[in-house]
Amino acid sequence: MGKIRVTNIRVYAYHGCLREETKIGSDYRVDVEVEADISQSAKSDQLSETVDYVLLNHIVKEEMAIPSHLLETVCERILQRYFSEEPLIQKATVAVSKLNPPIGGDVEMVTVERSKKRL
Repeated sequence: MGKIRVTNIRVYAYHGCLREETKIGSDYRVDVEVEADISQSAKSDQLSETVDYVLLNHIVKEEMAIPSHLLETVCERILQRYFSEEPLIQKATVAVSKLNPPIGGDVEMVTVERSKKRL
């Protein structure tokens, strides 16, 4: 097994429970890590035998574009897409961070992280 990480995917999106959040939007950061058997691709040097990180990034951007009240929901959608679209993935972790959240204080970000294993 090996790990592939895509870190600090920056997205502008419209998630939140407050009306302003869904109208104005916010900056987000998404970090993903997947575990997969990448031993064959390490030998063959073929993209078709590994997890394409372009796909991982693409799924994040598509799912972040769908407004949700909760970051937990966004994480779940991303995880479901990873497992349905990439059979090599055995485990995945997704962390979605809202930068400068409107929570009445000097807070850099709020992060929700979820992990899932293939059954």
